[in-house]
Amino acid sequence: MKKHFLLLLTITAFISINANAQFKNYGIKGGVQFLPLIPFSEFDGKFSWMARGFVNFELSNSLSLDLGAGYGQYNTEDNYNSYPENYTADKEVSADIIPIDLRLRISPWAKTAKSWNPYFFIGAGVMSYSAENVVFDSVSYTSGKTDGGTIDSTIYTHDASESGWSGIIPIGIGTEIKLSDNVLLDINGGLTYTTTDLLNNFVIEDYNDAYANIGIGLTFAGSDKCNTDEDKDGLTYCREEQIGTNPEIADTDGDGCNDGDEVNTYKTNPLNKDTDGDTLFDCDEIRMYSTNPLNKDTDGDQLMDNEEIKKYTTLPTNPDTDGDGLKDGAEVLTHKTNPKLADTDLGSIGDGIEVGRGTDPLNPDDDLPPAPPEEKVKVGEIIHLEGINFATNKWEITSIAEDKLELALNAMKNNPNVEVEIIGHTDNTGSRNWNMELSLNRANSVKDWFISKGISGSRITTIGMGPDDPIAPNDTEEGRYKNRRIDFKRTK
Repeated sequence: MKKHFLLLLTITAFISINANAQFKNYGIKGGVQFLPLIPFSEFDGKFSWMARGFVNFELSNSLSLDLGAGYGQYNTEDNYNSYPENYTADKEVSADIIPIDLRLRISPWAKTAKSWNPYFFIGAGVMSYSAENVVFDSVSYTSGKTDGGTIDSTIYTHDASESGWSGIIPIGIGTEIKLSDNVLLDINGGLTYTTTDLLNNFVIEDYNDAYANIGIGLTFAGSDKCNTDEDKDGLTYCREEQIGTNPEIADTDGDGCNDGDEVNTYKTNPLNKDTDGDTLFDCDEIRMYSTNPLNKDTDGDQLMDNEEIKKYTTLPTNPDTDGDGLKDGAEVLTHKTNPKLADTDLGSIGDGIEVGRGTDPLNPDDDLPPAPPEEKVKVGEIIHLEGINFATNKWEITSIAEDKLELALNAMKNNPNVEVEIIGHTDNTGSRNWNMELSLNRANSVKDWFISKGISGSRITTIGMGPDDPIAPNDTEEGRYKNRRIDFKRTK
């Protein structure tokens, strides 16, 4: 049997040559253990030991099956029974044991473990045992007495060597500690319960023998290093060697994203913490700023992401932070306006409008539209301004109409002696009486707007013409829109 055990150790060592120490994805691994034992029986325990070899087969990242066999000695000393005073022989009972078991190993943290891997195990098996020496032959004794004499028939006589097979149930905990790429240190402790009471060649009813152990050993993990992921970054060893990253460090460039995410998800350079060269770490761009780590100007406004974040405090994901119609880069680099303020000069006209019409967005004095070239408008002449139109059945002034009225307002301010009549018009939708009322409401609405801007109401009269003076056919929507208007007539 010892020869068989030595053969098992040889096979275990052979399959482990050139293997690599891993806690998952290893497929198969094997090793040897030396286990000091603590016997539990009717007798006192003496130094006992067992050597064990095993082969471990991976089932999943956290489960594996451990097939093992061992050889050892189970040593006890009979201090339970009483002996005659003249008895001087050795009281030790020694049994050779050869356990063979199958264990389920549970490693809850194997998927993320790097340096050490705690585990639990429970199993079942059989054990051959053979008592090599017994206490005495043909000597009378009694249990718990000192007067010698007769043998107590209720106690199993142990003057013959016992041997046989027993069932065993091992249970325990342990941990693997990585020593190198192909060697693990194994430390474990456990308890093995047997189904026999004859390991010490002595029986008391309902009291089976057992033993506890602490152990140390070496394990060689059988795995293809090329396909392992030692740093748990989602890239295999060979893939990391191919792209130049460190297979033992999950985040080679230290940008906050592991190498696997950079290569497979974000397409950034795992060897450069700032792939696009905007001085922002790739992972900060992804998780903190929501910018593109592959484009130094995410929103395309001519300002680099880092400038927008650290210098101008504009939005690197919005090309027009203040919504004035000018890109942030154009405001900063060309117009020198404030990219976070829609009306830099606070003159009531937005920067984009001023740039579009040619006025200075840094000067509030030119925010009012310039007066049109002075033309001699004769008394009684009607002036029609394009763009002052109304929605159907409405007399509210639109924002587009208000921009046009600014021109008339400027003319009224520059010519304080001029008086005008505002004439309201409608299309032919609805009744005539309603359209006459609606046209007058439109004229009065414009008059009220002028008064709100500082023009005296005494300079303005109003009249409603209803649908009577169209400037376009009323048979199309475009024509009806043009007819919903106001005109100006100089009266003084």
